[in-house]
Amino acid sequence: MSITVLGFDFGLNRTGVAVGNTLTGLATPETVLYSQNHQPDWGSIERLIQLWRPQVLVVGMPRKLDGSDSSMQESILKFCRELEKRTKLPVQTANEQLSSREAEQLLKSARQAGRKRKIRKEEIDQLAAAIILENWMHDYAQQ
Repeated sequence: MSITVLGFDFGLNRTGVAVGNTLTGLATPETVLYSQNHQPDWGSIERLIQLWRPQVLVVGMPRKLDGSDSSMQESILKFCRELEKRTKLPVQTANEQLSSREAEQLLKSARQAGRKRKIRKEEIDQLAAAIILENWMHDYAQQ
């Protein structure tokens, strides 16, 4: 069965968003949302949910390299609880260890292959969300 999934690389200032489908296992960077008054951009999140009609929402949960909790864990869990409450959709967390670094490396490789413009933080955030989502879908397919 194929389901549409929205993935979030949550940050206090910017949140990368990607959309994916479990049939293909592929995710596409969608956008970056900016926090407003220290709050996620709930209006834009709701518009994305109306546009894509996902069945599941996935939020990246970073861990330190030693496996312990990151300093962002409580903020991310708060975001997850509010996301589930507002959307009435299931919210799952996915390991996102080093996803931003992986995204940056992919973009640097593209630059070396002829990409002209400078890599923006927003591009890293969106691509990190796609990486998180693809990793989650890979695990989902194994179930």
